[in-house]
Amino acid sequence: MTTLTLTDKDASTVKADVLVLLAGKNDDGVALIPTHGLADESVEHVNATLAAIGAGGGPDETIKLTGVPGVASPLVVVSGTGLTGEPKASDHETIRAAAGAAVRGLAGTKHVALTAPGPSSELAGAVAEGALFGAYAFTTYRTAANPGKEPVAKVSVISAAARTAAAKAAARRAEIVADTQAFARDLVNTPPNDLFPASFTDRVKKRLSGSKVKVSVLDEKQLAKADCGGLVGVGRGSARPPRLVTLSYKPAKATKHVAIVGKGITFDSGGLCIKPAQSMITMKCDMAGAAAAAAAIEAVARLELPVAVTAYLCLAENMTGSDAQRPGDVVTMHNGKTVEIINTDAEGRLVMADGLSFASELKPDAVVDIATLTGAAMMALGLRTTAVLSNDEEASQRMLAAAERVGERQWPMPLNEELRKAMDSEVADVKHTGERQGGMITAALFLREFVGAGEDGVQLPWVHLDIAGPAFNEGSAYGYTPKGATGHGVRSLVGFVEAHA
Repeated sequence: MTTLTLTDKDASTVKADVLVLLAGKNDDGVALIPTHGLADESVEHVNATLAAIGAGGGPDETIKLTGVPGVASPLVVVSGTGLTGEPKASDHETIRAAAGAAVRGLAGTKHVALTAPGPSSELAGAVAEGALFGAYAFTTYRTAANPGKEPVAKVSVISAAARTAAAKAAARRAEIVADTQAFARDLVNTPPNDLFPASFTDRVKKRLSGSKVKVSVLDEKQLAKADCGGLVGVGRGSARPPRLVTLSYKPAKATKHVAIVGKGITFDSGGLCIKPAQSMITMKCDMAGAAAAAAAIEAVARLELPVAVTAYLCLAENMTGSDAQRPGDVVTMHNGKTVEIINTDAEGRLVMADGLSFASELKPDAVVDIATLTGAAMMALGLRTTAVLSNDEEASQRMLAAAERVGERQWPMPLNEELRKAMDSEVADVKHTGERQGGMITAALFLREFVGAGEDGVQLPWVHLDIAGPAFNEGSAYGYTPKGATGHGVRSLVGFVEAHA
């Protein structure tokens, strides 16, 4: 993993292979954002050069300059932010993205130093996070060296706040979150012939061995005995049976408890309602919710947050084997409800229903589920935004605020009650699909059927995150986001738990 250091040395004197400066926009065009210890002659030279070449200073614009006077580093990279005026603490995501774009573009470099704006420890943390998020590569399956593509080995963040306790805490948090997010990315990027319910389980057990997180597993026989009709039914068509993995973190002084349920379809063929070939290519990413849940609880434990967390990884492979689930089947879920199967390609909500049923038995203070659940979410919000649906306004706002703090884009969507009627079944308690229109909301309404009540008899506060769009980036890399798995959701889950601390 890329190493991180903080320094309050003057930017001009830091000896690195590359010095990264941030730029914004002003009335005259583009100009450097003021930074700690950069010589006047360096600022004037860079600003003049940027003006001469017509730089725009916008996001994802990185410009390499050599021979900058007054700078010890041989190469200077200017990364655009698009900001006008000096950055504020609320500009953390813009700064994070600019740092990430620079480091991502400097793959193969040993040591990169990045300047953080002003004396803000929060912006120093944002630079550290962006740099570490951008320093990611998945190389497990490459049989030959890939020169110049290795992630940056060392990152130094230059900040006037470097010696403060707040900046040091922000750097430590950045290292933990970046490492666990990279673990989630690695899981999602792993091809489905190597990542299936049992091997996913083994990887999580190995990763958390010796940590403060306890791991327990239910196999296919135990799932059948526990009436987990969702997990068992979806897994019936695969030679590789399902698993329910429970991860528990219980600090001694915890007064709050958050449950997280993650969708873990390690490959989704669509089952008997098979997908078109083109739609299957990226279906190794259909376990991104479970990957995010596993990574988030590890981060929470390493950060030693005083909140109990229980995560459920609902793992199955949706295939077309001789015993595959059929439309028209009726299954009994862990909470006792019966479900009529309509479309076997709507399998995620079935495995999640069992996980939500287990989570509800613990009567936590809040239940969050995270899943690459519906194409409808992508149609509504595009490929970079998570849909948030909830039965509780306070819980929803807490999640949205957490996402804003950590730089993950979310948007609240309604639970329109009129869509529930279409899931009425003639033969079972409920059908698992409804009208074609409003499919994202219908999926959430189905999941809500499996959220139990608290001690007061009122349904537990529940938040549903549909990450179908942002979990996997099929397009070009941008900011700190690579092509392929993004690890989206890890930071929001950690932020949500932090909000309960």
